[in-house]
Amino acid sequence: MAVKPKIFSFFAGSGFLDFGFEVCGYEIVYVNDIFKPFMAAYKYSRVNLNLPLPEYGYHDGEDNDVNKLIESSHANYLKNFVKDCRTNDTNVIGFIGGPPCPDFSIGGKNRGYLGDNGKLSSAYVELICQQQPDLFVFENVKGLWKTKKHNLFYQSLKVKLQSAGYILTDRLINAIEYGAPQDRDRIILIGFRSHFLSKIGVFELEFPWQKYIVYPRSVVFSYPWRQCEPFEVDSVIPCPLTIPEELTVEFWFRKNNVLNHPNSQHYFQPRAGISKFASIAEGDDSRKSFKRLHRWRYSPTACYGNNEVHLHPYKVRRISVAEALAIQSLPQSFVLPDDMSLTNMFKTIGNGVPYLASKAIAQSIIDFIN
Repeated sequence: MAVKPKIFSFFAGSGFLDFGFEVCGYEIVYVNDIFKPFMAAYKYSRVNLNLPLPEYGYHDGEDNDVNKLIESSHANYLKNFVKDCRTNDTNVIGFIGGPPCPDFSIGGKNRGYLGDNGKLSSAYVELICQQQPDLFVFENVKGLWKTKKHNLFYQSLKVKLQSAGYILTDRLINAIEYGAPQDRDRIILIGFRSHFLSKIGVFELEFPWQKYIVYPRSVVFSYPWRQCEPFEVDSVIPCPLTIPEELTVEFWFRKNNVLNHPNSQHYFQPRAGISKFASIAEGDDSRKSFKRLHRWRYSPTACYGNNEVHLHPYKVRRISVAEALAIQSLPQSFVLPDDMSLTNMFKTIGNGVPYLASKAIAQSIIDFIN
């Protein structure tokens, strides 16, 4: 009989990671995020998608900060939920989460584990060691793996998890490998409790990381992608036959019918400097900010905070929320609420795990367990 794990989700944002797991048959039973507007968007999208409510509810705001969840005075109710889940011996319990990561980001704050967000990674690992789920997923930026001082911290987290009885496997993934139209590297750490592996008869961890990779990065980045062309409003450029069209921004804009999507009108209106919007060539993403996407290329990493502006390929404006959701490979049916601020809309999209990557990770775990 196929296993249907029960998932406790932390730093859930608006639920991109969770949605990929739900589609693969997991049951989300507990949802936590420290930012109320993201949690409101999570609830809204789930109603829209006709997905079930989590059995143990939604937990948002500062009172449910993961740092507080690991304190004994605040941890009991979570412990009780996990204990209740364990009353059925066939249940498999998993924790998933991507702690906020600007402190490890190469282009971010770079404060490391001492930063306020950096500390949340320690808190999440402490939570896993404390509550002992059968499996967990930890997602973070590549800076945690690539930058030497951050990697030392990352290795210390792994040692702590191993000492708590977890067998680990990790990989630096790229969203484009799974079909998302975006060059986005992220470190994924997956752990299984050694007791759980013994229980299901697994004695060697051979995790199927490669199974759901559709476009190996060594192949995908070697295609003759279009570079730059003069910007022209509503210009028509045919898709080259030498590239995989399904990895392009324009393919996903059409696939999600972004001009008629409920979030199609949600984009920042420039207060000034509109002439600058028209002066940047289509496909010129060489700057830190004011990157213009190319319709027949994948997008750079979806990151819309810290004054990073991504421009529409052939419109004199920034990309819309509908277009940003498409770049995160979400289906057309995924919608953010009208009353959410534009800043929070773009922030939650930039923070999220691309849907197709989430789905591939979730399916890989299911395959491994079964």
